[in-house]
Amino acid sequence: MITYRATLDVPRELVHHLSTLPAAERRRLGTRTGSRALSCFAQAVMGLRWFREGTDRAALGRDHGVFRATAYRYIDEVIGVLAEQAPDLHQALRRATDEGLTHVILDGTVIATDRCREKTISVKGEPIDVWYSGKARHHGGNIQALSAPHGLPLWVSDVEPGSVHDLVAAREHVLGALYKAAANGLPTLADSGYDGTGIGILTPVKQPADGRPLDLDTRTRNALLRALRCLGERGFALLTQRRRTLQHITASPSRIGDIVKAALVLTHFEHGYLA
Repeated sequence: MITYRATLDVPRELVHHLSTLPAAERRRLGTRTGSRALSCFAQAVMGLRWFREGTDRAALGRDHGVFRATAYRYIDEVIGVLAEQAPDLHQALRRATDEGLTHVILDGTVIATDRCREKTISVKGEPIDVWYSGKARHHGGNIQALSAPHGLPLWVSDVEPGSVHDLVAAREHVLGALYKAAANGLPTLADSGYDGTGIGILTPVKQPADGRPLDLDTRTRNALLRALRCLGERGFALLTQRRRTLQHITASPSRIGDIVKAALVLTHFEHGYLA
């Protein structure tokens, strides 16, 4: 076995902040001092390594001198305490309004996973894998997100199976609040996959089915919408590129929502946006 030194490229302030969360949870549970295998600081480092590097949990356990089951439990605790800090939809929209944002950007993605083969019946009456996304061509969980005009993610939804369309997931988790926000002067930009969502959700006009070209005004509107909306792609990029574990999650698909919410809190801290 070869040992080597490594550096975790996260701010030390983030480790200190994260370590306060499991410490508060231990106090809430009445955990006796010195009864846990790792300190809160070491547990925070382990959790951040898992998020940042996607390191195998068993390997993290060996590095930190704890059993594999303990490593799994400690990382799940980090995910849980972080996810609890994530803003809910109404908090995110209220803050966006208070800060004078001109609009928010709605987007969805499928976070890859390989841990589930659960069958269901499609709308066409055919058996399908509920977690398989035909759009992404892999198994995963559908996550909806709102981003600021400059691309910082503001809110992420609970997870839906990968077979669920973005529009269906949006109706379940976010559209009702977006209609109210639009009525109060905060419109939403989205791609053509959300076409037909309703007033206040601005999407590009699709090409007519008969092949007729769009008029100049409509093409200009589409170009402007796409130029503004494309910055929303930065939101998921900030989450998935900075937190490598989101690129392919090996935990239960039902945990994807909490994992992405935890990553959102870490992103907010590093960008000075944590409330």
